[in-house]
Amino acid sequence: MDDHASPGSKALTSERDPSTGAADADPVETGRLLFARECRFMMGGVSLDTLPPADLPELAFAGRSNVGKSSLLNALTGRNSLARTSNTPGRTQELNFFDLGGRLVLVDMPGYGFASAPKAQVERWTRLVEGFLRGRSVLRRAIVLVDSRHGLKDSDRTMMKMLDQAAVVYQVVLTKADKISDSALAAVTETVRAEIASRVAAHPTLIATSSETGLGIAELRAELATLARGAKI
Repeated sequence: MDDHASPGSKALTSERDPSTGAADADPVETGRLLFARECRFMMGGVSLDTLPPADLPELAFAGRSNVGKSSLLNALTGRNSLARTSNTPGRTQELNFFDLGGRLVLVDMPGYGFASAPKAQVERWTRLVEGFLRGRSVLRRAIVLVDSRHGLKDSDRTMMKMLDQAAVVYQVVLTKADKISDSALAAVTETVRAEIASRVAAHPTLIATSSETGLGIAELRAELATLARGAKI
């Protein structure tokens, strides 16, 4: 795998199509077909004992509040309202589960890194997230979203440390890449890549995305499709 892919792109090799099992399928088309499947809301979990059965591979999406997580989930699935978007940080206060065509489960995790919520509420969310990460056997990867305009913040590092300790593979995805210049994007990409290189559970491939322009969305779909049920890993 190319650890030095340019922002918003990566070297992709042919994989097995998770929907047909056909070998040598184009990975971008495989990702498009997977994420074009019906994506339905399953449930919102507010405690570990209310989570759905662990039957399918899961991908968890994490990020600071207002990082663009809901917008990215909507862009990946080609829907306008799969995940709610809001200007109010911390609107997602539970683990929201979405079934993607019986192949993957997408998990929208509570946003972090803001101080407006009551301390007790933040502590409850933290316990929920930590328990989920440590105890979910079907969790294949966490996607840690980082605002390309700001780079890594201490709250992102706290999340990555939590994932390292839980031995959950995570991939950093830059959001809002259309909001900065190409040179600034290249700089933040190299800075983030250098920092995650020393982390034990970090996936080396960094993808820059824009939910507004579609930058990196096809590449991210292709990457995530390799983790679906029936995919060739």
